[in-house]
Amino acid sequence: MKRQLQQPSSRANALRTLASALCCAGMLSACSVAPVYEVPSTPAPASFKEAGALWQGAQPNDAMDRGEWWTLFGDAQLNQLAAQVQVNNQNIAAAAAAVAQAQAAVRVQRAGLLPTVSGSLGQTRQGGSQASGSGSASLGINAAWDADVWGRLKESVSAAQSSAQASEADLAAARLSAVGSLVQNYFRLREADAELQILQQSIEGYQRSLQITQNRYDSGIEARTAVLQAQTTLTNTQASAESLRQSRQTYEHAIAVLTGQAPAQFDLPAASWQVTVPQVPGVVPSTLLERRPDIASAERAVAAANAQIGVAQSAYYPSLGLSGSLGRTGSNLGDLFSASGLLWSLGASISQSIFNAGATAAQVDSARAGHAAKTASYRQTVLGAFQAVEDVLSNIAALNAQQPLLQQSLDSAEKVEQQMLNRYKEGQVQYTDVVTAQATALNARRSLIQLQLNQQLAAAQLIQELGGGWHAPWMQAPDAAVLQSKP
Repeated sequence: MKRQLQQPSSRANALRTLASALCCAGMLSACSVAPVYEVPSTPAPASFKEAGALWQGAQPNDAMDRGEWWTLFGDAQLNQLAAQVQVNNQNIAAAAAAVAQAQAAVRVQRAGLLPTVSGSLGQTRQGGSQASGSGSASLGINAAWDADVWGRLKESVSAAQSSAQASEADLAAARLSAVGSLVQNYFRLREADAELQILQQSIEGYQRSLQITQNRYDSGIEARTAVLQAQTTLTNTQASAESLRQSRQTYEHAIAVLTGQAPAQFDLPAASWQVTVPQVPGVVPSTLLERRPDIASAERAVAAANAQIGVAQSAYYPSLGLSGSLGRTGSNLGDLFSASGLLWSLGASISQSIFNAGATAAQVDSARAGHAAKTASYRQTVLGAFQAVEDVLSNIAALNAQQPLLQQSLDSAEKVEQQMLNRYKEGQVQYTDVVTAQATALNARRSLIQLQLNQQLAAAQLIQELGGGWHAPWMQAPDAAVLQSKP
C-alpha cells in the first residue's frame, strides 16, 4: 500500500501510521525458526587411564586465565623471549587481525536489525530555444526496514557472534602454539649447549689419550693400530660436535622467526641450562582440558552452524519490508523552506518465494549437513584432546622410570672408563678396550642429558595439551597430589 498527500496536517497521521506498523513488525520479529542450540555430547571417560585423574563433563571454558605458564621452568631468558613472542609473532598478529575482522562482521549483521535512513537534496534546471527555463528542487528523508519476523537477521547475528568467539579461541590457540614452539626450540638449543660442553670435554680427553697412545707407539710399546683407533675416536667425536652445532643454529633460527626477527639479526649466546621440570598435578580437574582453545573454537563453530540452519529455514516464510519518506518540493532551493506543501509516503511489502525448484530445501539440507559436520569435528577434537593428554602422561611416566636407570648406567660407565684408562697406562689392556669404554661412557652421558631434555619437553607439552598452566587459585591446595618429574 502507498499513499501520497500534499496536506501539512497529514504529517501526524503519517507518523502514527508508520509507528503502528513498526510496533506490529517488532512484535512479530520475536519469532525464530532456528533449532534450540545444545552443546554436542561427547564420550567422557570417568578418569585418565594413564594417571587416574578424576574427569568431569567437558564444557568449553576458554576465557579462564592460563597465567604465564612458561615461568614454571624458572628460566629468565626464556621469559624474555616469551614476552617478545607475545608482541612480535606474526601468526599471533594474523590471528588478532582475524578477531578484529570477525568482530566487525558482527557489527555489520547487527546493523541489519535496525532501519536505514538516508537523506537527499537536489535541484534541476531545464529549458530550450522555444521555451523559457524552469526548475525544480527536492528535499527528503527516506527510511527502510526489513522486519526480522522469522529471526533470519537475529540468527545471522548469532552466527557472526559465534564465529567471532571461535576467532578469539583461535587467537588463544595461536598464542599457546607460538609460545609452545618457542619453549620447545629453546630447550633443544640449551640441551645442545650442554651436550656440546660434554662433547668438548670428551674431545679434550680423547686428545690426551691420542697423545699418550702416540708416545707409546713412538716408544715401541703400542702398535700403529692403537694410534689409528685413538684418532678415529677423536675425529668421530669432533664430527658429532659439528653436527650438533648445526642443529643448534637451526633452533636459533626458529626462535628468531618466532620472536618476529630475521635469523641474521638474532643471536642467542650459549648459557647454562636450567634443567627444571615442573611438578605435574596428579589429579587434573576437567576444567583444565576445558580451557583448550581448539575445543572452544570447535564448539563455537557448531553454534554458528546451528544458527545458519535458522537462517536457511527462514526462507520458507514471507519477508516483510517497511519504507517511508518525508520531504518537500519546489521550483528552487529557496522554496523548500517556504512552500506549504508536504510530500510523504508510507509503504509496506510482503514477499514470498512461490517456486524456486527446491533451492530453499537444498539450502536447509546444506545447513543441517554443515551442522552435522561441525558437530563431528567438535567431538573428534575432544577425543583427540583425551588421547593427547593420555599420551603425554604415559610418556612422562616412562621418562621418570628411565631416569634412575640411565643415571646408574652412567655411573657404571664412567667407572669402567677410568679403570680402563688407568690399566691401559699400566700396559694391562689393549687400547681397543679403552675405546670401547670411552664410547660407552660418552653415550651414557648424552643419553642422560637427552632424557632430561625430553622430561622438560614432555612437561611443556602436557601444559599445552591442558590448555595452559596451573596458576588458578583452586590448584594451590596444599594436599594436591603431584607426579614429580625431577631431572
